[in-house]
Parts: sequence; structure tokens; C-alpha cells
Amino acid sequence: MNIFDQPKIDCHHHIFDPQRFPYVADSGYNPEGHELATLEHYRAVMQAYGIRHSLIVGPTSAYNTDNRYLLAALAGGEGRHKGIAVVPRDVDSQTLAGLQSQGVVGIALNVAMLGVEPFLQLDRLMEQLAELEMFAQIQVQDDQLPALMPLLARTRTRLLFDHSGRPDVSAGLQQPAFQALLSLAQREHTYVKLSGLAKFSRQQYPFRDGQPYLLALLAAYGGEKCMWGSDWPFLRATERMDMGTLLMLAEQMFPDAPTRRQILWQTPQRLFGFSELSE
Repeated sequence: MNIFDQPKIDCHHHIFDPQRFPYVADSGYNPEGHELATLEHYRAVMQAYGIRHSLIVGPTSAYNTDNRYLLAALAGGEGRHKGIAVVPRDVDSQTLAGLQSQGVVGIALNVAMLGVEPFLQLDRLMEQLAELEMFAQIQVQDDQLPALMPLLARTRTRLLFDHSGRPDVSAGLQQPAFQALLSLAQREHTYVKLSGLAKFSRQQYPFRDGQPYLLALLAAYGGEKCMWGSDWPFLRATERMDMGTLLMLAEQMFPDAPTRRQILWQTPQRLFGFSELSE
């Protein structure tokens, strides 16, 4: 079965609809033009490419801690979507539980955008997430991860690393930050998204300089702890991006059919509680 015919869960995409859900006033980046991406448009993409479910990631850009569009999408999604929300770092447990009751499975920690310093002492938030069995979705880039390792060593929270850790492709597989991410494969309840190639590659599609990092993560974590995400609608892309070419690239990178089924379906279906296949 080729990748277009097999069932899939897209574990990273955003939605933007400034007409119905205006952007927050202090947004650092406002998507516009081809980056506008309504839920209705994404549902058409799902139908076109056989995507059964998705994990909608609340963006730090445009909406930040305003989760109204995310929650509206989850409420009207008929079980097809789960969410990752952005919240203030001093959020209370009652608010987190309320988000969870509406389909939010984790909280985004965007270290790549906001820097390391705000995230070094998040023990209280991490414990709150652990109590609720929610994920801390962490996006780092380049050499940021080592500074967070003491916090991660102190926590029992479920960790979900975004966009393959966004390594510095000029520094090689042995760079300390990427080795730290590989070492976390031994930690219980730690997972990684094999996504974001276009964000850290320095080449055009098919992003060959970034592919060895995804393959190294898959080798370390195994298909049972990895998942795939598109990053649709490709904010700040420096070249044309298409869902179809990304899926074709995933098929080429992960040719083993059982492993690909784990990455594209079984692992996220299990972790996020999506419905099982009816056939």
C-alpha cells in the first residue's frame, strides 16, 4: 500500500482565520495571503490525501495564548482533531484540565521562538502536566536543548519534541544538542515528530542535508515513539511547499511499510486517543 492510500494522522499543522478569529494585538508574526489556513480548507486537504485525523498546534504567532479558534475547531471536529494549546507559563491546573476536557492533549513550549531563559524553571507547569497526563510539546533549535536537560531530568512529564529538534545541519550528527535529543530516547514517555525538514535544512526539496537527522531519530526512538507531521500551511516558507510532495518524501525516507504505519498511524492513534480504523 502506498502512502497516499494508507490511513494517516498529521501530527503538526496550524489553522488561521483572522476574519472570524482576529489575531492578537501583540503577535510577533501575522500570517497572510497563502498562509491563511481555515479549518474548512484543511478538511479538504485531509480528504484529498487520505488524512483521517490531525493534531492542531496552536501557534505562538498570530494567536499566542488565545485558543478560541483551536477550541472551536476541536468542538466541531467530530473527533477528527486533537489540540496543542499555548498558555501562560503560570497557568493553573483548573485551566489545563478545562482545555484537556475539550480535546487538548498538550501545551506548546516554543523555546525556538522565545529563547531558553523563560523555560528553565518550569517545574510547576511540568508537574501540572504530569498530573493530567498531558504532553509538554517542546520546540528547540540549534544548540538550545542542553540548557533544558536539568529541567527534563527533574520531570516525569510526557515530552513531545517538535520538528526533529531543528538541529544545526552544519554541525553534524555528533553535535551536543542532537546527541542530547537522541539520549532522551531512553527516557520513558518521550516522543519525537519526524517533521520540520524545511525549517532546518539549508537545501531545497528534498532537503537532503536534513534527512540523516530524521533517520537517526527513528533509529534511536523506534517507530513506536515517532510520528509524522506536515507543518501545513508552511509559515515563512522560503520555497513552494505541498502536502503531496511531503508525503512522497516520507514514503521514500521510510520505505519499511510496518514502520511507516507506526509513524503515520499507530503511534499517534495510541498516544492521542484517536478512534481506531473501522476496516
